[in-house]
Amino acid sequence: MRSEFDLVIRNGQVVDGSGAPAFGADVAVKDGRIAVVGKVEGCGSQEIDARGKLVTPGFIDIHTHYDGQAIWDTQLAPSSWHGVTTVVMGNCGVGFAPVRPADRDALIELMEGVEDIPGPCLSEGLRWNWESFSDYLDALEAQPRDIDVCAQLPHGPLRVYVMGERALRLEDATEADIAQMRELTADAMRAGAFGFTTSRTVSHKTVNGDPTPMLRAQEEELTGIAMGLADAGHGQIEFVSDWDQPTPAAEFGMLRRLVERSGRSCVFSLNQRHGERNEVWRELLDLSDQAAAEGLRMRPVTAPRPIGSLFGLTGTQNPFAGTPSYRAIAHLPLAERVARMRDPEVRRRILSEDPYKESTFPLFERMGFEEMYEHMFLLGDPPSYEPPRESSIASIARREGRNGAEVAYDMLLDDEGSGFLYATFTGFNEFVCEPTREMLNHPNAMIGLGDGGAHVGFITDACFPTYLLTHWGRDRASGRQAVEELVRRYTSDPAGTVGLNDRGLVRAGMKADLNVIDFDRLALGKPYVVDDLPAGGKRLLQKASGYSATILSGVLTYVDGESTGASPGRLVRGPQKAA
Repeated sequence: MRSEFDLVIRNGQVVDGSGAPAFGADVAVKDGRIAVVGKVEGCGSQEIDARGKLVTPGFIDIHTHYDGQAIWDTQLAPSSWHGVTTVVMGNCGVGFAPVRPADRDALIELMEGVEDIPGPCLSEGLRWNWESFSDYLDALEAQPRDIDVCAQLPHGPLRVYVMGERALRLEDATEADIAQMRELTADAMRAGAFGFTTSRTVSHKTVNGDPTPMLRAQEEELTGIAMGLADAGHGQIEFVSDWDQPTPAAEFGMLRRLVERSGRSCVFSLNQRHGERNEVWRELLDLSDQAAAEGLRMRPVTAPRPIGSLFGLTGTQNPFAGTPSYRAIAHLPLAERVARMRDPEVRRRILSEDPYKESTFPLFERMGFEEMYEHMFLLGDPPSYEPPRESSIASIARREGRNGAEVAYDMLLDDEGSGFLYATFTGFNEFVCEPTREMLNHPNAMIGLGDGGAHVGFITDACFPTYLLTHWGRDRASGRQAVEELVRRYTSDPAGTVGLNDRGLVRAGMKADLNVIDFDRLALGKPYVVDDLPAGGKRLLQKASGYSATILSGVLTYVDGESTGASPGRLVRGPQKAA
């Protein structure tokens, strides 16, 4: 008998992405679209029994950095392993277009410094068969992959393209510069860009330690670029800042004026800082609420757990990576290195040496290890991202009458050196995730900041969708949220914000991007390191169990966490109309 549908998912509990209660239904797919949600009488060429499982829209991550990987890779892992079917990249003002041949190395150095993607990997992986942003979109469109990608115009490349060395010297843009940036911005939006991104944080630097070209861009320049969005009639502003230029209210006021003048929307990164200014997030949340009440679309984007770095012997950094004695054995295979580190004399030498002298980790410029050990923990297996304060390295050291370095050293040797130390830098100032819980409950705040494709040696935050569902929807002792609301936060909410109105809901006519999830089995695995980047570069990855199937445009891309080899993902050019 001829099949009426390409795919039918039967007997699932549909969590449709709207936040409405789950309901039992079949879902039929035809020609890449959802055809029926309800009782499906006809059969499908493929059928999935989802009895006892959730059927959700594919997840949408609006803060990623796959700008390079999307050029050379058909699998945008790790995001595609965690139910993500659409990513928005080009965030934080860094990327690879527009670009003149003479400036390619400068953009690689900027991306390597800001987003920790090794320069040799980028140099080998990027084809550079583009100059304009439109050319770059064409290059993206030519590469099939397992996820749909949306690109944004980054400020750094735009500024360098227009101003050359003057941009790298952080000079102010002239009227002519601003006029050209406005025109190029409008052209990029018309070619299919989703918005414009910039960064004003001093923690973002090139690999050489230089500030980013857009760090001190004046309001006139940013206004001109925002008006380029207005000229094109679409596009959002993505904004990263330290919020101290000169005060949070003043910096937010400038961003608000850009939105008011251009009529465009904006999203901005928001997390609780550690230290004296740990309440700035509340002020910014209030300011965004005031703007929203007055009809301005200004939304904070936050993370569902503390943001931090992973340190380990298999990774690119550990607390002793800068000491001469560790550097002398760093090239050895892991088992041999662990054996050497267990030698009492090697241990004594490493612990006696200056850990900062030859360090290449930029955060050590602003923070010492003894301070970091207060918020550093053994990650464990299964990994724990909200550990109790008494399990911190500093707390253990105080109880045992040792120093933090000694405790960290011994932890690194656990599990034959394959484990990781987890150092939190935001969202965990009081050793509880109360700020995260408040933002998860806040109607104007969005969930994101997974940084997929970036910080490949330090983080695995692209697994945020899995963590959000398991920790906040099932496992946490208190403060849990309904799974339906958590799914909405990663589907229809980001889709509507960036203009992807053809996806994010399980409804007839919508794009057939779907997940079938065994919620009881959903879990994060232990992070691990592979060397599969171009030029043999290493990166951290983290898998999940419980994703029975992921479907993109009606095509099965993953079954039980394993790729089917299908690559139906494409470049999405600009906002998409609702079904």
